[in-house]
Parts: sequence; C-alpha cells; structure tokens
Amino acid sequence: MALSDNQLDEIRAMRADGSATLRPTVPALEEILFEPIRVLDHGFLRVIDYMGDDAAVVQAARVSYGRGTKKVSEDRGLIMYLMRHWHTTPFEMAEIKFHVKLPIFVARQWIRHRTASINEYSARYSILDKEFYIPDEEHLAAQSTANRQGRGEILTGDEAARVLEMLRSDAEKTYADYAWMLNENPDSTVADANRAGLARELARMNLTLNTYTQWYWKTNLHNLMHFLRLRADVHAQYEIRVYAEKMLDVLRRWTPLTYDAFVEYRLGSVSLSRTALNVVKKLIAGEKVTPEASGLSPREWRELMHVLSEADAQK
Repeated sequence: MALSDNQLDEIRAMRADGSATLRPTVPALEEILFEPIRVLDHGFLRVIDYMGDDAAVVQAARVSYGRGTKKVSEDRGLIMYLMRHWHTTPFEMAEIKFHVKLPIFVARQWIRHRTASINEYSARYSILDKEFYIPDEEHLAAQSTANRQGRGEILTGDEAARVLEMLRSDAEKTYADYAWMLNENPDSTVADANRAGLARELARMNLTLNTYTQWYWKTNLHNLMHFLRLRADVHAQYEIRVYAEKMLDVLRRWTPLTYDAFVEYRLGSVSLSRTALNVVKKLIAGEKVTPEASGLSPREWRELMHVLSEADAQK
C-alpha cells in the first residue's frame, strides 16, 4: 500500500491540525479520518470528509430544529421505519467523501454507480505508479458454468502458476513500454535527450487494467448504501467486494443506527415477487407446491428454494 510522500505529509498535517467546529461530529469516525485502510495488495481507501450523522437523517424526517430532541430509542425506531418503507430523501442529508486507490478494472465496475461525484487521478497530466493488482492464488478461478458473470472452480498447479506469471510479466512489460514511450524517467530509467517522448494521454493506453488508479469519491448516505447493497453482497466480484466490506465498517462507525437498519432491511433481507410470496404462503399453510405449478421460472424457483433453505439453516 504505497502512499506518496506528499500524501503522507498531508495526512500527518490534517490529523495534527484539529479544527473547532459547531457542526456535528462522530468520534468513532474521527478516529480513522484521513487514515488509509488497506485493501487488496496495493490499494486503500480513507475517509477524507463527512457531513451529518444519524441525527441528520432523523432531523430531516421530522423537519425539526436542533439535536437531541428525541430519545435514541425513538431515533432508532424512526430510522428503522424509514429503511423498512424505502424512504430515501432523509438519508440523502448526510454525505461522505473517500479517497480510494484501486485497480482500473475495479474502477470501471465501480463507475457504474453514477450517483456520486468523482475526480480521478489523471494520466493525461501525471505518471501512473508502477503498481499492479496480482490476485492471490485462492482467487484465481475458472469461468462459472452457471453464471456468466461469476467464477467457478479454483485454478491450481501449473495452470494457476502460468496465469500468475502472465499477469505479472504482461504488467511489467506494458509498464516498461509506457515508461519508454513517456521518456520522462518514471521508473529510474535514464531519459533519452534525443527523443521527445509520447504524450502522456497516448502512452497510458498501453497499460493493463490491473494497473492502480486513484480517485476522490463523494456520495450521500442513501447512495452509499445502494452501492454497498450490491457490492458487499456475497455474489459481487471479490475485488470490489473487499472495498465494500471495508466501507461497511466505515458506515457502522459513521451512522450506527442507520447501519443497523441497513443490515436488517437491505443487506440481510430478500425481496419476493407476488408469485413467490404466494408460494411461501402455501408452504407455510402446509400445502405441497411443485416447481411446475408454482408459476415461477426454473431459475426463480431455485433462487427461492435457496433463500428458504438458508433461512431454515439459520434457525
């Protein structure tokens, strides 16, 4: 997890420079403010700034003034109600900003969440670091035969070793070519005074997608939870899921009441179609329901049975 000297100096300066404020602050989040949280082999995320807390959600829902006008138990009940009934705007009243270092292919998946403000490190103006994501062998898997977006059996032996070597060697070679094209000594090589070097905006196109990039990502609480509902899910791609899991801990520190409601009604829940709900009602009544008579597609039936079996196992 490489931070530049400038970034380290900035972190030390910001943490040393305590600022008096009348705005609400969250001690548990202040503890980790600016500090990098390691993710993957060279990645990190850190909280740069935030606005609001659980009380901001409650205040917006009640359209009242001041803080501490209700008991915590009542605040919890209100937030649970808002989450249970899919209210959104009260959760938009709190915002958070992250600094994230992540592989480019993860960034391209992350960018699909468009309800955020993003400013990415520009390889048009600066030179990207020589850092690449190389997965651990336990995360090298074949394509799933049942899921076009997922992974199947873990690769082992010579095949796994060959894949890892290809990932490393391809990344090393493309970065060496990138450095040569730039002719700007980005990797302790001697620049050639007789060459102008290719423009940075063109040289970058040769880099592999496991090269690391960085960005500032600012979003509100509602859209953060939407991101986490999808990306912290067990079915999400591992490389983005590990970022989401770290952000879940940030959410817990920042808005603990909202976090509890989110885990209860979003992360730990499922949605059923009208037809699936009718199937569940019949099963509860003791009726026998077959896949053919359920009205569900084969895939929907399998998903419903999987959810019910998991719920039964947790009893």
